[in-house]
Amino acid sequence: MKKTIISISVAIAGSFTIATMPQTAGTQTAATASTSNSLLYAIHQVESSGSTKNNIIGDNGKAIGPLQIHYSCWFDATEYDKSIGGEYKDCFKLSYSSKIFLAYMQRYGKGKTIEQQARIWNGGPKGDKKSATIKYWQKVKGYLK
Repeated sequence: MKKTIISISVAIAGSFTIATMPQTAGTQTAATASTSNSLLYAIHQVESSGSTKNNIIGDNGKAIGPLQIHYSCWFDATEYDKSIGGEYKDCFKLSYSSKIFLAYMQRYGKGKTIEQQARIWNGGPKGDKKSATIKYWQKVKGYLK
């Protein structure tokens, strides 16, 4: 059975709304939604200094948008949650990128600590086990509220 989590407002360089996401009943509590918002804010700061410009490209052209999403991450998230829809280029928008982030965390970060989730975002589904993502976590941790 699926239910929809109510939209969550987050202040990041202004205000935007994380769109609703289908969830399996009971998979996201208010506490985990709050954690996701804090992590999302911190990752946005690390990846693009909180920018919401529509032309952010990084990682030598391999990642786009304010959360620096690679095509494989986008594909993975939209395959997991088909209700997201859209195209890869939509990742230039923070509101759409947030949907990708939340779906990716639902798929690979469920039941993980916030550190593990940040490292998964940086290093892929098994990023929490890669030593190369520790430095990224240190940066993210500095922005957590």
